[in-house]
Parts: sequence; C-alpha cells; structure tokens
Amino acid sequence: MEGAAEGPQLTLNEAYLVQAELTALNLSSGRRIAGYKLGYTSLAMRRQMGIDAPNFGPLYADMIVDSGATVRGYTQPRVEPEIAVILGADIAGSRLMLPEIADAVAGVHACLEIVDSVWRDYRFSLEQNTADGSSAAGVVLGPDLGVAPRECERVRVRFAMDGRLLGTATGAAAGGHPLLGVAWLCAQLEKRGEGLHAGQIVLTGGLTAAAPLGDGCFAEAIYDHGAGVSVCRAE
Repeated sequence: MEGAAEGPQLTLNEAYLVQAELTALNLSSGRRIAGYKLGYTSLAMRRQMGIDAPNFGPLYADMIVDSGATVRGYTQPRVEPEIAVILGADIAGSRLMLPEIADAVAGVHACLEIVDSVWRDYRFSLEQNTADGSSAAGVVLGPDLGVAPRECERVRVRFAMDGRLLGTATGAAAGGHPLLGVAWLCAQLEKRGEGLHAGQIVLTGGLTAAAPLGDGCFAEAIYDHGAGVSVCRAE
C-alpha cells in the first residue's frame, strides 16, 4: 500500500481513464459489472475523508453478498450504511429529473457497502480514490424497504457495530435525495456514451461515517419498520 503523497498526482479526468483501464482488465478476466457505487454524496463522508466532491466506481457481480453473510479477505475494510436502488428499466441522459429516475427504479433496498483501499490508512485525494474505483470492495444487499422511490429520502437508519450505535441518518443525507445521485451518475456516464441498465444496482452513498470492519466484527444497519442488513467479518 502507498500513502497519497507517494502516489501519482492525477487530474480527475486522468483518474477516470485509469479507472476505465482497470475496469477493462477486470472484464477481460471474466468479471461482470453489476452496477455502480457513488462516493461522497453525504456531508458525513466528505468530512470524514476530507473530500469535497462526489465520484463513482463500478460494482462487480462477485462483490455482492446477501445480508447476514460472513465475509473474508480484504486489506483494511470499512463498512457504511447506504440506500441501494435496483433499476427496472434502462435510463440515460444528462438532464434527468427525479420523477424520471423514480420511474426507472424497481426497488429501494437496505444495504451495507464494504470499502477497501490500496492507499494506506485511506489517505488519498479524490483523484487517487477515483482511479481506485472509489474503494468499492463489497455490497451486502438487504431487503426491499417497501418505500416509493420518490420518498426514499425520508427513510431513517441506525448504524451499529457489535451492538454499539455509531450513527443515525436519513436517506436525505445522500445529497438531499438518493435519486439525485443517480441522476448525477447518468450525466457522468453520458459523457462516455453510456447509461444505466435494467437489473443494475446503484449504491447512492454512505449515510454516516464509515467504520472499520475488524476481524470478528458484526456490523448492522436498521431501517424504518425494522428492516435490517448485517455482515460479519470472519476472525
């Protein structure tokens, strides 16, 4: 692992070019893109990481596990509660409004994202983190929250580690509304001549600060109406 000062200094455009090259290598090895993650949509995450703008990175099908899973591996994993959306229709464009995004969403799900980084102690710039795929490492997918997509900013969540409450938030922590991040992502993808597709998952950003997922730790997020998602890291 490198410290940020030791690594390459990139522009954001260059960082996305590096990310695209790494994505191509992953695809050539047989991995399959399952969607995208958004990073730094919440003030909590921007403050924690000292980053002042959102970014995105690809998610691969082999990253996704069901709630309650015990996971292994990783170098310096952290975990954060999120709202995930699963698309029911293709969608693309740079000027999409919230109702258009909502119409394309098939389900709003509880989710924990596991992040991991090649940068020592997560000391990186936005550009370095972007080149590294926004630290995407794992997706713990929980149940459908049974909420209308246009109302998912109201969903409340409590985030705990080994029974200790670490933070609370609502979906509005993700940039005011989780679906606004999806619209931003569509605008970024359009620059590449791409869009989102039915069946893909989009993680809309950490709602609280991330917490280290140490050996044997149990992380859990509880949403409205008792819906929950959890993950344990093997000792």
